[in-house]
Amino acid sequence: MKIATWNINGIKARLDAATTWLKQANPDIACFQEIKCVDEAFPSEVFEALGYNVAVHGQKGFNGVALLSKLPFDEVAPRLAGDPDDVQARYLEAVISVPSGALRLINIYLPNGNPPGSEKFAYKLAWMSRLRERVKALLALEETMIIAGDFNVIPAPEDVYNPAVWMDDALFRAETRAHFRVLLNLGLTCAFRACHDEPHRYTFWDYQAGAWQKNQGLRIDHLLLSPQAADRLQACEIDPSPRGWEKPSDHVPIWVELTV
Repeated sequence: MKIATWNINGIKARLDAATTWLKQANPDIACFQEIKCVDEAFPSEVFEALGYNVAVHGQKGFNGVALLSKLPFDEVAPRLAGDPDDVQARYLEAVISVPSGALRLINIYLPNGNPPGSEKFAYKLAWMSRLRERVKALLALEETMIIAGDFNVIPAPEDVYNPAVWMDDALFRAETRAHFRVLLNLGLTCAFRACHDEPHRYTFWDYQAGAWQKNQGLRIDHLLLSPQAADRLQACEIDPSPRGWEKPSDHVPIWVELTV
């Protein structure tokens, strides 16, 4: 089974790119972030015509996550537990039946958090703490589970073109990376790093200053696997090609293959 994640940066603006890539890559499941529309405005029928079931947790003009699956959803639950006042659409959880049992998917668009020291940064760290508590509870179920999405976290210096430039950015601050390590230390495996040890492989290039042309990128989109999912890991790759297309997202897809 091939499972992909992609911050699409506006589904309406990137609909042609999304459908083109889905036809080419043919993932069984795709997790989209930053769809930037309410549920009713998401073009579900376009993806249903490609054979996908669709689940959406949207927000007008901002954020928003969507799940596409060639297999039906058994359960779908939006919103991350732990703060009833949080109205930002950043989390969508689903369960799908596969031959080996249950496959649980968590699709996230983790807050950016800039600038450090602001309420936005405090929200980011609190959100990461809430995510950790949810993942900790779910790991007790001993299911095949994937946490996928735009984490807005640069895990290590080799995941950014120039670490010195990013030291004080919320994506690379020591507090952010510490929260990410605590999450991993629950027993999760980074699928990409389990398959690749080379540095300077990126999933994001800014639109400004020729970042794409200069390969000044960041690796901030991740697929984290429960132990049961890690045991089934076959491959994980970043597909940079859509970044060179017309009107691209600033992120590119990353996918994992599991035996299920």
